[in-house]
Amino acid sequence: MKRRSSINATRRSSTIKRRSENLRFDEFGFALTKKKDQKLHHRCHDYSYPQLSSVRVKELCELLSYWNGASFICKSQIERFIRMGIPPSLRGRVWKCLLTTDILRDASDFNYQMCLSEVRGPLVDLGISEYGILSAITTLSDTQNDLGLNRQQPTSPSKPRYSVDDITLFRQIALDLQRSFPTHRSLMGESPEAIEGQAKLFRVLIAYAKYNPKVGYTQGMSYIAAVLLMELGEEEAFWALVALLDKPKYLGEMFDLSLTKVQHQVKVFDQFLKHRKPQLSKHMESVGILSVHFVMPWFLTLFTSLPCWDSVLTVWDLIILHGGCTVTELHLSNWLLACRFQ
Repeated sequence: MKRRSSINATRRSSTIKRRSENLRFDEFGFALTKKKDQKLHHRCHDYSYPQLSSVRVKELCELLSYWNGASFICKSQIERFIRMGIPPSLRGRVWKCLLTTDILRDASDFNYQMCLSEVRGPLVDLGISEYGILSAITTLSDTQNDLGLNRQQPTSPSKPRYSVDDITLFRQIALDLQRSFPTHRSLMGESPEAIEGQAKLFRVLIAYAKYNPKVGYTQGMSYIAAVLLMELGEEEAFWALVALLDKPKYLGEMFDLSLTKVQHQVKVFDQFLKHRKPQLSKHMESVGILSVHFVMPWFLTLFTSLPCWDSVLTVWDLIILHGGCTVTELHLSNWLLACRFQ
């Protein structure tokens, strides 16, 4: 029976590998798939957004070269460029400037590479690798079950370097990795690029959980970190994630276990909806539709579920520029726009 399961798993792996090799990808790295193929999440769209002239691109590069985050002029200028459309090649630099990742890194005692070295110890003791974390989900689950639900620590003459909390964290992140943009070339299938992309995402999320143990890891973070990795280097993406999740301007306290801030934002959205669309609000109440079911995913994944990826990036540009206040406005705009086309 085990042999048959192993053969079936090998066949599935080979099928996925052949499929990923034959796929074409759009300009943002998402697979171009047929609509009838229900096994792959379709993220292919016709993109149309303004292209900056070479003169404007040069102006933007000059602005970024002497960037001063405290300057009102710099921020007003960057907003002008955002509304014109940030060139994909410069988006990472724009985000770094707005999030002040270099300042954040230099002011912190946290060492990203040292943290990863410490994390690799438990992984080695568990017999798994960051480059095969998805295939290790079963191993992590079995180990977690063996330790029991009473949070018993592992007992061994050699004293393993992992704890129950480590295993739970590794498993939770691994489970979410396979759900995070499964049609993006950096995370899709078993190509060298995808394996490296999955390992990077795993490392960034693990490092943040160690950096901020009070928050740790919760669902939704993997989507945010994955988008950052699409635009930034690995360590840059980590510090950008720290800025987004920790700064009060952005998502500070949004991911705590109580979800108090998210619930507050849901209430704000409900008030907006009652004011702008009173009939729709009453109808939703009458049929028992709670806005929390769609507002919370928007918050916790920062609109990465929007169908057009250029729209997602533009939304992120505005959020990174203006902060969390933009998120609520975008929630309402997104909902009203959806209702308009019903």
